[in-house]
Amino acid sequence: FSTYHVFSNACLRKVATSFAPGPRRTTLFVGVVIVLSYFTAFMETLSISSFPYYAFEDRNMAYTVGSAFYGIYFLVSFPAFYAFDEDIDAKKKQVTLWDTFVSGCGHGMMILCLLDFVRLHLGVPLVVGDPSAGKSDSMASWLMDYSSSWFGGSSSP
Repeated sequence: FSTYHVFSNACLRKVATSFAPGPRRTTLFVGVVIVLSYFTAFMETLSISSFPYYAFEDRNMAYTVGSAFYGIYFLVSFPAFYAFDEDIDAKKKQVTLWDTFVSGCGHGMMILCLLDFVRLHLGVPLVVGDPSAGKSDSMASWLMDYSSSWFGGSSSP
């Protein structure tokens, strides 16, 4: 995963240092992020498809739409990784562990919101658990069961 970000960082730095600041460079920068995001997601999906423990019901859907959804993560993480040490040589500001933590939380929330916006735009309902089974298998119910058993409740994980 770090390899993707190192290569994307190299490409984005090349764009930022080879072209004069302005709307064309900004457009090129955004375009490179979009293309690299989809390309990275597609190539990872393609490369794991030959692994014996992965199976796709619909390969075409996995390669096209699945890669687009996975690419959303990179739409945020590639520029975030680029910006993380953008001024490292200038020594303008010491980046603290707290800065890194807060930035990571913010980028995670941006990804979550983008995924949810796309889900809402496509009209995909949010289903937590299996409604046909009559019970929820969600992480929240598992966590509730686990925490109650851990802290002296009667439920087991």
